[in-house]
Amino acid sequence: MKQTPSKPADPTETAKAEAITTYKKYWREMERVYADSRGNSIGLKQYAAGAALAGATADATAMHAKGNIITGRVAVVTPTVTKVDIDRKIPNATISSCLDVTKWTVVDTATKKPAALPSNRLTRYVVVSTVERWPEGWRVIKDEPQGQKC
Repeated sequence: MKQTPSKPADPTETAKAEAITTYKKYWREMERVYADSRGNSIGLKQYAAGAALAGATADATAMHAKGNIITGRVAVVTPTVTKVDIDRKIPNATISSCLDVTKWTVVDTATKKPAALPSNRLTRYVVVSTVERWPEGWRVIKDEPQGQKC
């Protein structure tokens, strides 16, 4: 039986897939950072840099200082690469997704009970993120909630 030569992978499609994989891993690490009252973000540095890393670290630190952690899971729904540029010096991609935080619970560390939150807060919202391919791999550098439901 004759084998057909395999078609080489499309570099743009490969970049899109890698960017989305990194983005999903970034959110798994975000869960860990917010759930750890010590705020250890060593794992997050494998998936985030720049403004995204600084913002997440500052937000988690502020939350922990108030005596809260966040437990549960974040659902990253339909992450889609809306723009990709692999021909730049630092290749990048823009990802739009729906972030579902309905199963992410703010917990008071002293009482171990859910903290009171505004009833009108968005629990499913659009996020637009920028991901860059660094020598060490893809990194989320910007993560911007859009303030709109999804």
